[in-house]
Amino acid sequence: MRYGPAEKYEIIRMVEESELPAKKTLAELQVSRSTFYRWYRLYLDHGYDGLIDEKSSPRRFWNRIPDEEREKVKEIALEETEKSPRELAWHITDERGYYISESSVYKILREYDLLTSPHYIVMSAADSFQHKTKRINEMWQTDFTYFRVVGWGWFYLSTVLDDYSRYILSWKLFTTMNASDVQETLDMAIEKTGVDQVKVKHKPRLLSDNGPCYISQELKDYLNDKQMDHTRGAPYHPQTQGKIERYHRSMKNVIKLENYYLPWELERVISEWVDYYNNKRLHESLGNITPADMYYGRKEEILTQRQVIKQKTLAGRKRINLKQRHQEVSAT
Repeated sequence: MRYGPAEKYEIIRMVEESELPAKKTLAELQVSRSTFYRWYRLYLDHGYDGLIDEKSSPRRFWNRIPDEEREKVKEIALEETEKSPRELAWHITDERGYYISESSVYKILREYDLLTSPHYIVMSAADSFQHKTKRINEMWQTDFTYFRVVGWGWFYLSTVLDDYSRYILSWKLFTTMNASDVQETLDMAIEKTGVDQVKVKHKPRLLSDNGPCYISQELKDYLNDKQMDHTRGAPYHPQTQGKIERYHRSMKNVIKLENYYLPWELERVISEWVDYYNNKRLHESLGNITPADMYYGRKEEILTQRQVIKQKTLAGRKRINLKQRHQEVSAT
């Protein structure tokens, strides 16, 4: 049987969302494992376009979800941020009187970059990060997240993070998620780091997801002008922007504890959080130093000083214990 790109995509999502093992799910769908993983590798490497056969033509399916209903799904997802795609699908069915499948909700949320975490992730033996960054400004991760300001609506936070140090280089709140917003955040990062002012062998490589603002021609032209390469990864693959997603999740766990009634109130709290994260929060994966320490090259100095302190402490403790032991022996 010949499948179109939309059908292949739907099968991939069904396998990802299934509570059954991939092998059993594929058997029920009557799709061979070799065929599925060939599709999946193409999808991870090239996104949706990788699923399009060279000779295939665009097809319109009878059950295509209308744009109006897709917008409603997005609005409901922004209202029910704690619900998974599965829970949202049945919430829409029960409360809104409109049926939509779990896989369709998942697909819509992915296109709007509103996914949190899947229940099941298809992994293959080669799924690993093969080329870790070895210096600052080698690769920058960028992503959007969103906040609601009471009486104002939704605001979208664009952030640029240095992959090697996890240091937040720039951030800004916007009312949209456009390519121009991404460019403005990148301009701030470029100005802060000065990578366009000094001669460097390699400009930073940008890592993002496949959101509309990141695949636009406008951003492509901008990055070409800045001589920056662009890498886009599939959601939840180890080579995607996992660091910035975790950063946003940690930030929202704190910031979303309060309601905000003015945009500048939200900006103030975000600014305080970024300062805390960059300069005060010790990061376990960095050897328990701050991202700022890592970015500005203070790691070895700090670790060396810690070792010195450790040795001095142990030596002092030894002297005290030997003295106490000597006194006990003398007393007997």
